[in-house]
Amino acid sequence: MSEECTHDCSSCGASCSEREQESLIAPVNKDSEVKKVIAVVSGKGGVGKSLVTSLMAVLMQRRGYKSAVLDADITGPSIPQAFGLKEKAKSTGEALLPVTTKLGTSVMSVNLLLENTTDPVIWRGPILGGTVKQFWTDVIWDEVDYMFVDMPPGTGDVPLTVFQSLPVDGIIIVTSPQELVSMIVEKAVKMAEMMNIPIIGVVENMSYFKCPDCGKEHKIFGESHIDEIAGKYNIKTVAKLPMDSKLTAACDSGTIELFEGNWLDKMADTVEKL
Repeated sequence: MSEECTHDCSSCGASCSEREQESLIAPVNKDSEVKKVIAVVSGKGGVGKSLVTSLMAVLMQRRGYKSAVLDADITGPSIPQAFGLKEKAKSTGEALLPVTTKLGTSVMSVNLLLENTTDPVIWRGPILGGTVKQFWTDVIWDEVDYMFVDMPPGTGDVPLTVFQSLPVDGIIIVTSPQELVSMIVEKAVKMAEMMNIPIIGVVENMSYFKCPDCGKEHKIFGESHIDEIAGKYNIKTVAKLPMDSKLTAACDSGTIELFEGNWLDKMADTVEKL
Protein backbone atom coordinates (compact mmCIF):
# COMPACT_ATOMS: atom_id res chain seq x y z
CA MET A 1 0.00 0.00 0.00
CA SER A 2 1.34 3.40 -0.97
CA GLU A 3 2.15 5.97 1.73
CA GLU A 4 0.00 8.40 -0.28
CA CYS A 5 -3.05 6.11 -0.12
CA THR A 6 -6.29 7.97 0.61
CA HIS A 7 -8.20 4.71 1.26
CA ASP A 8 -10.65 5.75 -1.46
CA CYS A 9 -10.55 2.72 -3.79
CA SER A 10 -13.15 4.22 -6.14
CA SER A 11 -10.64 6.79 -7.36
CA CYS A 12 -7.64 4.47 -7.47
CA GLY A 13 -6.66 1.93 -10.10
CA ALA A 14 -3.81 0.41 -8.12
CA SER A 15 -3.89 -3.12 -6.79
CA CYS A 16 -2.80 -3.71 -3.21
CA SER A 17 -3.49 -5.96 -0.24
CA GLU A 18 -5.52 -3.26 1.45
CA ARG A 19 -7.82 -2.66 -1.51
CA GLU A 20 -11.44 -2.87 -0.45
CA GLN A 21 -13.64 -5.35 -2.28
CA GLU A 22 -16.59 -3.69 -3.99
CA SER A 23 -19.91 -5.49 -3.72
CA LEU A 24 -21.24 -6.94 -6.97
CA ILE A 25 -24.80 -7.14 -5.61
CA ALA A 26 -27.17 -5.43 -8.04
CA PRO A 27 -29.78 -3.06 -6.60
CA VAL A 28 -33.32 -4.35 -6.73
CA ASN A 29 -35.82 -2.23 -8.65
CA LYS A 30 -36.56 0.99 -6.76
CA ASP A 31 -40.25 0.05 -6.47
CA SER A 32 -39.53 -3.45 -5.17
CA GLU A 33 -39.27 -4.95 -1.72
CA VAL A 34 -37.81 -8.43 -1.30
CA LYS A 35 -36.98 -9.63 2.20
CA LYS A 36 -35.39 -13.06 1.62
CA VAL A 37 -33.90 -14.69 -1.49
CA ILE A 38 -33.49 -18.47 -1.64
CA ALA A 39 -31.81 -20.14 -4.61
CA VAL A 40 -32.87 -23.68 -5.53
CA VAL A 41 -29.96 -25.45 -7.20
CA SER A 42 -28.94 -28.81 -8.59
CA GLY A 43 -25.68 -30.05 -9.99
CA LYS A 44 -27.44 -31.72 -12.91
CA GLY A 45 -30.71 -31.47 -14.78
CA GLY A 46 -33.79 -33.64 -14.48
CA VAL A 47 -33.81 -34.07 -10.70
CA GLY A 48 -36.92 -31.97 -9.98
CA LYS A 49 -35.45 -28.58 -9.14
CA SER A 50 -38.37 -26.63 -10.64
CA LEU A 51 -40.81 -28.90 -8.80
CA VAL A 52 -39.16 -28.16 -5.47
CA THR A 53 -39.04 -24.42 -6.28
CA SER A 54 -42.76 -24.43 -7.01
CA LEU A 55 -43.66 -26.45 -3.93
CA MET A 56 -41.63 -24.22 -1.61
CA ALA A 57 -43.25 -21.08 -3.03
CA VAL A 58 -46.70 -22.60 -2.53
CA LEU A 59 -45.91 -23.69 1.03
CA MET A 60 -44.73 -20.24 2.09
CA GLN A 61 -47.77 -18.67 0.44
CA ARG A 62 -50.00 -21.05 2.42
CA ARG A 63 -48.30 -19.92 5.63
CA GLY A 64 -49.44 -16.38 5.01
CA TYR A 65 -46.30 -14.98 3.40
CA LYS A 66 -46.02 -13.33 0.00
CA SER A 67 -43.85 -15.58 -2.15
CA ALA A 68 -42.32 -15.10 -5.57
CA VAL A 69 -40.45 -17.18 -8.13
CA LEU A 70 -37.67 -15.80 -10.31
CA ASP A 71 -37.17 -18.37 -13.06
CA ALA A 72 -33.44 -18.20 -13.77
CA ASP A 73 -33.49 -21.30 -15.96
CA ILE A 74 -33.67 -19.21 -19.13
CA THR A 75 -33.15 -22.02 -21.64
CA GLY A 76 -35.45 -24.48 -19.89
CA PRO A 77 -38.20 -22.48 -18.18
CA SER A 78 -40.93 -24.63 -16.66
CA ILE A 79 -42.30 -22.55 -13.79
CA PRO A 80 -45.17 -20.94 -15.78
CA GLN A 81 -46.38 -24.39 -16.85
CA ALA A 82 -46.42 -25.67 -13.26
CA PHE A 83 -48.56 -22.73 -12.14
CA GLY A 84 -50.79 -22.76 -15.21
CA LEU A 85 -49.83 -19.23 -16.30
CA LYS A 86 -51.02 -18.24 -19.77
CA GLU A 87 -50.89 -14.44 -19.76
CA LYS A 88 -47.75 -12.50 -20.62
CA ALA A 89 -45.77 -10.19 -18.35
CA LYS A 90 -46.62 -6.52 -18.85
CA SER A 91 -44.48 -3.41 -18.85
CA THR A 92 -45.03 -0.04 -17.19
CA GLY A 93 -42.70 1.55 -19.73
CA GLU A 94 -39.89 1.65 -17.18
CA ALA A 95 -40.16 -1.77 -15.56
CA LEU A 96 -41.71 -5.21 -15.96
CA LEU A 97 -44.55 -6.56 -13.86
CA PRO A 98 -44.49 -10.22 -12.79
CA VAL A 99 -47.49 -12.42 -13.46
CA THR A 100 -49.49 -13.41 -10.39
CA THR A 101 -50.73 -16.97 -9.92
CA LYS A 102 -54.27 -17.81 -8.81
CA LEU A 103 -53.23 -17.98 -5.15
CA GLY A 104 -50.98 -14.91 -5.19
CA THR A 105 -47.41 -15.97 -6.01
CA SER A 106 -45.52 -13.52 -8.24
CA VAL A 107 -43.65 -15.14 -11.15
CA MET A 108 -41.18 -13.87 -13.75
CA SER A 109 -39.91 -16.19 -16.46
CA VAL A 110 -38.63 -15.79 -19.99
CA ASN A 111 -41.63 -17.82 -21.16
CA LEU A 112 -43.84 -14.98 -19.92
CA LEU A 113 -42.08 -12.71 -22.43
CA LEU A 114 -41.82 -14.95 -25.50
CA GLU A 115 -44.54 -14.82 -28.15
CA ASN A 116 -44.63 -18.63 -28.25
CA THR A 117 -43.71 -20.69 -25.21
CA THR A 118 -42.06 -23.32 -27.42
CA ASP A 119 -39.65 -20.81 -29.01
CA PRO A 120 -36.07 -21.82 -28.07
CA VAL A 121 -33.80 -19.35 -26.33
CA ILE A 122 -30.47 -19.61 -28.15
CA TRP A 123 -28.27 -17.15 -26.28
CA ARG A 124 -24.69 -17.22 -25.07
CA GLY A 125 -23.76 -17.26 -21.42
CA PRO A 126 -23.28 -13.51 -20.81
CA ILE A 127 -26.70 -12.72 -22.29
CA LEU A 128 -28.34 -15.43 -20.17
CA GLY A 129 -26.70 -14.02 -17.06
CA GLY A 130 -27.68 -10.48 -18.02
CA THR A 131 -31.30 -11.51 -18.45
CA VAL A 132 -31.43 -13.08 -15.00
CA LYS A 133 -29.89 -9.95 -13.52
CA GLN A 134 -32.57 -7.85 -15.26
CA PHE A 135 -35.27 -10.04 -13.74
CA TRP A 136 -33.96 -8.68 -10.42
CA THR A 137 -33.29 -5.05 -11.34
CA ASP A 138 -36.01 -4.35 -13.93
CA VAL A 139 -39.00 -6.17 -12.41
CA ILE A 140 -41.26 -4.67 -9.75
CA TRP A 141 -41.43 -7.25 -6.97
CA ASP A 142 -44.14 -5.94 -4.65
CA GLU A 143 -43.64 -6.68 -0.92
CA VAL A 144 -42.19 -10.17 -1.33
CA ASP A 145 -41.35 -12.07 1.86
CA TYR A 146 -39.65 -15.05 0.20
CA MET A 147 -38.31 -15.15 -3.34
CA PHE A 148 -37.29 -18.55 -4.71
CA VAL A 149 -34.85 -18.52 -7.61
CA ASP A 150 -35.18 -21.55 -9.88
CA MET A 151 -31.60 -22.04 -11.06
CA PRO A 152 -30.35 -23.82 -14.16
CA PRO A 153 -28.35 -26.98 -13.47
CA GLY A 154 -24.60 -26.86 -12.95
CA THR A 155 -22.14 -24.24 -11.78
CA GLY A 156 -21.79 -22.09 -14.90
CA ASP A 157 -22.44 -18.49 -15.90
CA VAL A 158 -26.02 -18.10 -14.66
CA PRO A 159 -25.53 -19.61 -11.17
CA LEU A 160 -22.41 -17.47 -10.78
CA THR A 161 -24.38 -14.37 -11.84
CA VAL A 162 -27.14 -15.13 -9.33
CA PHE A 163 -24.73 -15.75 -6.47
CA GLN A 164 -22.77 -12.57 -7.21
CA SER A 165 -25.58 -10.20 -8.24
CA LEU A 166 -28.50 -11.18 -5.99
CA PRO A 167 -28.46 -11.00 -2.17
CA VAL A 168 -28.98 -14.75 -1.75
CA ASP A 169 -29.74 -15.65 1.86
CA GLY A 170 -29.37 -19.39 1.38
CA ILE A 171 -29.65 -22.28 -1.06
CA ILE A 172 -31.69 -25.46 -1.22
CA ILE A 173 -29.95 -28.29 -3.07
CA VAL A 174 -32.08 -30.77 -5.02
CA THR A 175 -30.83 -34.24 -5.84
CA SER A 176 -31.91 -37.81 -6.54
CA PRO A 177 -30.70 -41.10 -4.99
CA GLN A 178 -28.25 -42.25 -7.69
CA GLU A 179 -24.60 -42.59 -6.69
CA LEU A 180 -23.51 -40.34 -9.58
CA VAL A 181 -25.69 -37.53 -8.29
CA SER A 182 -24.00 -37.71 -4.89
CA MET A 183 -20.81 -36.47 -6.49
CA ILE A 184 -22.72 -33.68 -8.24
CA VAL A 185 -24.30 -32.63 -4.94
CA GLU A 186 -20.90 -32.23 -3.37
CA LYS A 187 -19.91 -29.90 -6.22
CA ALA A 188 -22.94 -27.73 -5.47
CA VAL A 189 -22.13 -27.74 -1.77
CA LYS A 190 -18.55 -26.68 -2.41
CA MET A 191 -19.64 -23.91 -4.78
CA ALA A 192 -21.96 -22.55 -2.08
CA GLU A 193 -19.08 -22.61 0.38
CA MET A 194 -16.80 -20.80 -2.07
CA MET A 195 -19.47 -18.12 -2.60
CA ASN A 196 -19.98 -17.90 1.20
CA ILE A 197 -23.70 -18.69 0.95
CA PRO A 198 -25.31 -20.86 3.65
CA ILE A 199 -27.00 -24.13 2.72
CA ILE A 200 -30.55 -24.30 4.05
CA GLY A 201 -31.05 -27.97 3.30
CA VAL A 202 -31.15 -30.78 0.77
CA VAL A 203 -34.19 -32.25 -0.96
CA GLU A 204 -33.89 -35.74 -2.40
CA ASN A 205 -36.48 -36.11 -5.15
CA MET A 206 -37.66 -39.50 -6.45
CA SER A 207 -36.44 -40.92 -3.17
CA TYR A 208 -38.93 -43.80 -3.11
CA PHE A 209 -42.19 -45.10 -4.50
CA LYS A 210 -44.97 -45.92 -2.08
CA CYS A 211 -47.20 -48.76 -3.26
CA PRO A 212 -50.83 -47.60 -3.20
CA ASP A 213 -52.00 -51.15 -2.45
CA CYS A 214 -49.73 -52.36 0.36
CA GLY A 215 -48.21 -49.07 1.49
CA LYS A 216 -44.66 -50.41 1.25
CA GLU A 217 -41.90 -48.02 0.14
CA HIS A 218 -39.70 -49.18 -2.75
CA LYS A 219 -36.28 -47.63 -3.49
CA ILE A 220 -36.47 -47.55 -7.30
CA PHE A 221 -33.01 -46.01 -7.70
CA GLY A 222 -31.37 -47.99 -4.90
CA GLU A 223 -30.35 -46.94 -1.43
CA SER A 224 -29.92 -43.25 -0.78
CA HIS A 225 -26.64 -41.68 0.33
CA ILE A 226 -28.04 -38.23 0.99
CA ASP A 227 -27.94 -38.53 4.79
CA GLU A 228 -24.23 -39.37 4.63
CA ILE A 229 -23.50 -36.35 2.44
CA ALA A 230 -25.62 -34.07 4.64
CA GLY A 231 -23.76 -35.28 7.72
CA LYS A 232 -20.40 -34.77 6.05
CA TYR A 233 -21.18 -31.11 5.37
CA ASN A 234 -23.19 -30.50 8.56
CA ILE A 235 -26.44 -29.89 6.66
CA LYS A 236 -29.27 -30.15 9.18
CA THR A 237 -32.41 -30.28 7.05
CA VAL A 238 -33.03 -33.14 4.64
CA ALA A 239 -36.37 -33.76 2.92
CA LYS A 240 -37.30 -36.73 0.75
CA LEU A 241 -39.89 -36.50 -2.00
CA PRO A 242 -41.52 -39.68 -3.32
CA MET A 243 -42.19 -40.59 -6.92
CA ASP A 244 -45.82 -39.48 -6.98
CA SER A 245 -47.93 -39.43 -10.13
CA LYS A 246 -50.18 -36.80 -8.54
CA LEU A 247 -47.29 -34.33 -8.34
CA THR A 248 -46.42 -35.00 -11.97
CA ALA A 249 -50.02 -34.49 -13.01
CA ALA A 250 -50.23 -31.24 -11.01
CA CYS A 251 -47.18 -29.82 -12.83
CA ASP A 252 -48.47 -30.91 -16.23
CA SER A 253 -51.93 -29.46 -15.64
CA GLY A 254 -50.72 -26.23 -14.04
CA THR A 255 -52.31 -26.97 -10.67
CA ILE A 256 -49.23 -27.24 -8.45
CA GLU A 257 -50.85 -24.83 -5.98
CA LEU A 258 -53.38 -27.54 -5.12
CA PHE A 259 -50.83 -30.22 -4.17
CA GLU A 260 -51.27 -32.26 -0.99
CA GLY A 261 -48.37 -33.59 1.06
CA ASN A 262 -46.17 -32.70 4.03
CA TRP A 263 -42.79 -33.80 2.63
CA LEU A 264 -41.33 -30.28 2.60
CA ASP A 265 -42.87 -28.95 5.81
CA LYS A 266 -39.58 -29.26 7.70
CA MET A 267 -37.77 -27.40 4.92
CA ALA A 268 -40.40 -24.65 5.08
CA ASP A 269 -39.86 -24.44 8.85
CA THR A 270 -36.14 -23.89 8.27
CA VAL A 271 -36.77 -21.23 5.63
CA GLU A 272 -39.22 -19.48 7.93
CA LYS A 273 -36.52 -19.18 10.61
CA LEU A 274 -34.00 -17.44 8.33
